[in-house]
Amino acid sequence: MDKNRLVVSVAGKELIFETGKIARQASGAVTVKSGDTLVFASACGKKDKPDDIDFLPLRVDYQEKFSSAGKSLGGFIKREGRPTERETLVCRLIDRPIRPLFEDGYFNDVQVISYVFSYDNEHPPEPLAICAVSAALTLSDIPFKKPIAGVRMGMIDDKFIINPTIEEQKQSKLDLMLAGTSDAILMIEGYCDFLTEEQVLEAINEGHEAIKTICDALSDWQKIAGKEKFTASLITPPKKLIDDIQKLVGGDLNKALRIADKLEREAAQNEINARIDEAFKGEESEYSNAQVSIARKKVTSGILRDMIFNENTRADGRKCDEIRPISIEPSLLPRAHGSVLFTRGETQTIAVCTLGPEDMGQRYETLEGDGLRQFYLQYFFPPFSVGEVGRMGPAARREVGHGKLAERALESSIPAQENFPYTIRLESNITESNGSSSMASVCGGCLAMMNAGVPIKRPVAGIAMGLVMGENNFAVLSDILGVEDFLGDMDFKITGDESGITAFQLDIKVEGITPKIMQVALQQAKQGRIHILKKMLEVVPSANESLSQYAPRIESVQIHPSKIGMLIGPGGKQIRAIIEESGAEVNINDDGVVQVSSTNGEAMQKALEMINDVVADVEVGKTYKGTVVSIVAFGMFVKIFSKEGLVHISELDHKRVDEVSDLFKEGDEVEVKVIEVNDRGQIRLSRKALLPKPEGMSDDDGEGGERRQKRERREKRDKPPRQKPSGEQKTHSILPPPPVIQR
Repeated sequence: MDKNRLVVSVAGKELIFETGKIARQASGAVTVKSGDTLVFASACGKKDKPDDIDFLPLRVDYQEKFSSAGKSLGGFIKREGRPTERETLVCRLIDRPIRPLFEDGYFNDVQVISYVFSYDNEHPPEPLAICAVSAALTLSDIPFKKPIAGVRMGMIDDKFIINPTIEEQKQSKLDLMLAGTSDAILMIEGYCDFLTEEQVLEAINEGHEAIKTICDALSDWQKIAGKEKFTASLITPPKKLIDDIQKLVGGDLNKALRIADKLEREAAQNEINARIDEAFKGEESEYSNAQVSIARKKVTSGILRDMIFNENTRADGRKCDEIRPISIEPSLLPRAHGSVLFTRGETQTIAVCTLGPEDMGQRYETLEGDGLRQFYLQYFFPPFSVGEVGRMGPAARREVGHGKLAERALESSIPAQENFPYTIRLESNITESNGSSSMASVCGGCLAMMNAGVPIKRPVAGIAMGLVMGENNFAVLSDILGVEDFLGDMDFKITGDESGITAFQLDIKVEGITPKIMQVALQQAKQGRIHILKKMLEVVPSANESLSQYAPRIESVQIHPSKIGMLIGPGGKQIRAIIEESGAEVNINDDGVVQVSSTNGEAMQKALEMINDVVADVEVGKTYKGTVVSIVAFGMFVKIFSKEGLVHISELDHKRVDEVSDLFKEGDEVEVKVIEVNDRGQIRLSRKALLPKPEGMSDDDGEGGERRQKRERREKRDKPPRQKPSGEQKTHSILPPPPVIQR
């Protein structure tokens, strides 16, 4: 093993770690390469004495350089700036597994930065970024307990694939990101197409074996290339402080934690906290504020755990596997296309479904290319939902992450575009929060779509599971409260129906969970999920058969891709004219699918007719109704759809017509038959072919005028010259013979 280079083989694919070449002033800096995808990560921590705080100020940044794929950003600003949704989600993937592994009491500022410097469009950068950050922290002097690693799991033809390529991901029924140590799993985020609990657990176990391989190699590398850890600034509360707080407020805390109402419970806890601060904080205290805060949390957590382990009782009086009361009110908003008020205990969302045409889709730009999402969910978490004052503005990382989890959870139930050609936008407006608002978003989003008349494949529900661990035992909690999330050891969110899972996300605060805990959590979550789903279907048993009167109606027309330019017109003139004249929205994709949408049936019909007029082809032998657009000496031009054809004067009637204006004028409608379309697209029409022949007219008499004239000229040309009578004097012309004209 080289001091500056480590090669690890995982499922036949090499991961190449390197250090000592780039960013040598950082506390730790590593590059990880797989194929031609190369990800860099750095780790830096402050050495100064930390502020008097009781949390780790960890900052995680991840950025995908578009130059890594030989590209530049679209739009006017070419410089990478504000994180994209994808970059934000990867930041969360990195943050969640590394946070529990910093030494207890380490509260110095830490920042890890990761860049994608090279991307081959084959090896995804997300698992490499987790491994790179872990390696940088492991080799640095930052007190990071042990290495972690990240892998992605796919599933094709019922076989699991470790770190699948981009093409393999497209075929996979599973997209699972795993991170953990050699001992246990720390983070899970995955999406699947209704896989069973057993299949998910098998994928996790198989992925963990790959994680162990990487972690063991990083541990060995640390021994020869790692720096000595800096532990001088660790802050830990003495046992005496914990015991003193227990004696002072233990009984009152026990009573406060049994108050079912969240606001009342928090008010009681705040009063107790004030007493603790008065007794143990201040200039004359031998303890720092951080030590007091940590000790207080340990006492509170211990009391909550004792209630659960000894009495099977939680803060709101429920047993470990009980679900809070659920109420559902569909069609809450009269003008929304679909809406529902979903309340579970003290967590509540107003979920809204909006339907629209293709141009309502969410556009995005990644290293792989540009795209358009025609289903997306946006999550809003205003400060009043927890009774607080706070910032409003762009979505924070938490909102982005919760919204994406709910979106991916419902994605497997969305109907195919050919069956339901709408863009679907879901909103989850959290109006109350006390545990798992993201899972309320899944339930509310599903019900809002059903209320809007979206023919979803299968209804989906979600539940959040908690965990408290003792020395020799553990308890899994169904439908956790906020206080159980704060004081407990796990937040495990699972979505799906009675027979399969669509999404799952695990965050853990301890050094990982075992397969046994995972199995118990999955089975208990299934029972809770089925309970919630039954409550949902009692109120909204199926999707509405018809759409809201305020939702647009959409019809799709397939045209040949070669006619897209014709329909759009020069500079978009043609398509704008159709939109303005009809009042309907018209969208065209690259495959020639034309979507027409409108809440007005007449506007839609008019737009469809105008589109047909532009792109329709006339067929020889068919009859059409057209409009006379111009009259000339030899006939008239008639417009059929958007094309013009000539009706020769001889094709107007069976009898002779001297002047076209005797029969028609511009603007008249006339039925005509197509008798020829030549190679240049010129169209010959006939009105006469549709008129009955006059009585007694022979077929010869009924012969077309143009053809008859041609026949007469041909017969005259072929007729032998007239013989002069005998005795007639022969004359000689003094003029030269006429020139021969080639026709």
